[in-house]
Amino acid sequence: MPATGWAVLGLLSFGTELSGYDLKKWADWSLGFFYWSPSFSQIYGELKRLEKAGYATSRMVTPETGGRGKRVYRITEAGTAAVRTWTREAPVEPPVLKHGVMLRLWLGHLMGPARMRDVLATHQDYAETMRRRAAADAEGAATEPAWAYTELTLKWAERYYAAERERAAEMLAELAELEERQESGRPDGD
Repeated sequence: MPATGWAVLGLLSFGTELSGYDLKKWADWSLGFFYWSPSFSQIYGELKRLEKAGYATSRMVTPETGGRGKRVYRITEAGTAAVRTWTREAPVEPPVLKHGVMLRLWLGHLMGPARMRDVLATHQDYAETMRRRAAADAEGAATEPAWAYTELTLKWAERYYAAERERAAEMLAELAELEERQESGRPDGD
C-alpha cells in the first residue's frame, strides 16, 4: 500500500468516524506539517482501496435536518492490526528533502542578490507563520489525551519551522556578507 494509504488509515486509527472532508481537514491540521497533506482525490481513492482491502468500512449518514448525506468511514480491526504492524515493522524511510528555497539559493548566481533576499525573507515569514500554526495546533491537541503523540509531533513541527526561520535569517546575513565581498572585489572566503 502506498504511504498515502497508511496515512489515511492512520487518521482513521484515532477511533472516530470521519468523512473524506473530515480526513482532509485532519490531514491539513496535522500531517501537512511534517509529511504532506493529500488532496481530496487521493483521500477518496485511498478510502476505496482501504475498504476493498477490508481495512475500513463506510456508511451513509443523513443529517436530521434533511439535506445531503455524507459517507463516513471507520477503521476495522483488520485495519488497526495492519497499520499497527506497519508502524512497528516497516522500515522507516529517510526524509526526502525537496526544498524550493534551497534550490533557488543554489541557483542564486542566476537570480541575483536582490531577488534572493526576497525569496529568503518570504521563506522566513512563511516559516514563522507555520511555526505559530503548529504551536496553536499543539496547544489544541493537548486538550485531548488520545492526541498525546499528535501533540508531540506538532511540537516537533513547531521547532522545525523555528529552525527554518533561523536558517533563513542566517542565509540573509551570509548573503549580505557575500554581496560585500563581491562589491569590494575580494575573492570568496577571503
